[in-house]
Amino acid sequence: MKPSSSAALDEVLKIMARLRDPERGCAWDLKQTYDSIVPHTLEEAYEVADAVARRDFDELRSELGDLLLQVVFHARMAEEEGRFDFDDVARTLAEKLIRRHPHVFAGVRFDSEDAQHAAWETEKARERADRQGAGVGDRSGNEPVPGILDGIALTLPALVRAAKIQKRAARVGFDWADAAPILDKIHEELDEVRAEMGAGAPHARLEDELGDVLFAVSNLARHLKVDPEAALRRTNAKFERRFRFMEEILAREDRRMEDESLEALEALWQMAKARVG
Repeated sequence: MKPSSSAALDEVLKIMARLRDPERGCAWDLKQTYDSIVPHTLEEAYEVADAVARRDFDELRSELGDLLLQVVFHARMAEEEGRFDFDDVARTLAEKLIRRHPHVFAGVRFDSEDAQHAAWETEKARERADRQGAGVGDRSGNEPVPGILDGIALTLPALVRAAKIQKRAARVGFDWADAAPILDKIHEELDEVRAEMGAGAPHARLEDELGDVLFAVSNLARHLKVDPEAALRRTNAKFERRFRFMEEILAREDRRMEDESLEALEALWQMAKARVG
């Protein structure tokens, strides 16, 4: 008989407690800290995303378990320090879900999906203000007030964070009216890169100008309702498919890519585009 989800979770929590037991636990698990576990947490989240992208549901089941382990691990370390435990994490989540869905749990009605989304964002902003208590200062030197951009995690991938920053700014009207002017902005930023290259600018200046290009491209993606990370992942996958096709063609003919001319490689690339998309 399949154990209940609560029984299975209880078993996981007991296993983690055993692994962290100072006398009988695992040496590797015992030496971990919040900081040392974070890279594993991020890696597992990406592996979940990869399994979803490949529609490998057996792998997804396994990767979701690995991601759950990260939550359990962090909660266990916090429990050892008397801060909170896994039940507190789950309870906080349940309360947050109910609070953010008043149309499901409190009989609130929204006239449109946009109105529902606006209410969601308002509630999230209120939660951030309650949690942080203080943010950026105002010009009069009075008590600091919460900032619009507060709470956007620094550890997010840069494109994701750019989109979140722009989305927050747009909520208070700091945004383009439509996508067309952003194309002009991208061309403007590219012209600035070209000018810096022509002037022999130092690396820091090139990095700064290229950052402006990427920020503008992220803004265009947001206006087109395209996830920039997802778009770039698709392009990465497309490049890999085409490049591997080129490698296979050359290998069958006992040729090495590094020995080929750029013109020959371009011809192979065009063949790959036609054959594998």
